[in-house]
Amino acid sequence: MAPKVPSVRLNNGLEMPVLGLGTYLATEEEGIAAVKMAIDEGYRHIDTAYFYQNENQVGQAVRAKIAEGLIKREDVFIVTKVWNTYHAPEHVAEACQRSLDNLGLGYIDLFLIHWPMGWKFCGWTGDDLLPMNANGKSIDSDVDYLDTWKAMERLVKEGKVKSIGVSNFNSEQLTRLLANCEIKPVTNQVECNPGINQRKLIEFCRQRDIVITSYSPLGRPNMADPVVGTAGIPKHALDDPRVIAIGQKYGKSAGQVVLRYLVELGTLPIPKSSKLERIRQNIDIFDFSLTEEEIKVMDGFNTGGRTVPFHFSSEHKYFPFKLEY
Repeated sequence: MAPKVPSVRLNNGLEMPVLGLGTYLATEEEGIAAVKMAIDEGYRHIDTAYFYQNENQVGQAVRAKIAEGLIKREDVFIVTKVWNTYHAPEHVAEACQRSLDNLGLGYIDLFLIHWPMGWKFCGWTGDDLLPMNANGKSIDSDVDYLDTWKAMERLVKEGKVKSIGVSNFNSEQLTRLLANCEIKPVTNQVECNPGINQRKLIEFCRQRDIVITSYSPLGRPNMADPVVGTAGIPKHALDDPRVIAIGQKYGKSAGQVVLRYLVELGTLPIPKSSKLERIRQNIDIFDFSLTEEEIKVMDGFNTGGRTVPFHFSSEHKYFPFKLEY
């Protein structure tokens, strides 16, 4: 029996499952198989993006499960994102339509601005999603994300998307957006894991009725970085004997402890995996809770260090990571 995932009510009254499947780098057959497995295991929130170039696979997998009779379209919450090269208002509707066509699911549950920075538009071939200059820096556009947002609001009014939100926005950018929007963003999707637990941004958003979705919730443990940090303490919570011991207490893995911690912080984690055992583990976190002491242990890993620093766009006027949160 698949675990039942609770939902959170968004500021527009719609419901969003508090845990989803991340699909970055899950392409071709692997992407289709991962989404199918996830739906079989009880996932009803799937996160993709135009930039991931796997919307086709996500849509194919979801449609297959609908055809099997396992789910209906309204049972799944599909998130995708408008990419940086399509920020100009005249491109936003086209970007959305392309995502709709790729997914083949009739509508999008949640459409996000992937980053606050706009980049040079290079056409629709999909070959030039990362326009770079000779110095390895992004070729920027001066499109204001407020104008991008106005185009996003039109998509809601047209019924193409149910909800809209942002990703990688800092507190100042959110404040400016909230002061100038007609439709509030329902979520801000940001990197959030024990290494950067985003407590200040979570509280900032909570006060404004915006939920935080956590990408890279496990800190991208597959990345090549030192396992041991300062004073011999493992850099990753996943490797730390204290976290492993907490997991053993509840009959859970260190990864499950991390995901539970993020849920208890009030965020919606979207762990990525294409392995059945891990997909099963990641969703099986709703039958235990951490104590205050255990949460303090998890808080101790917070350094503010990012696994997705996006340095190559750091000169953009809307680069979000110059502020603490």
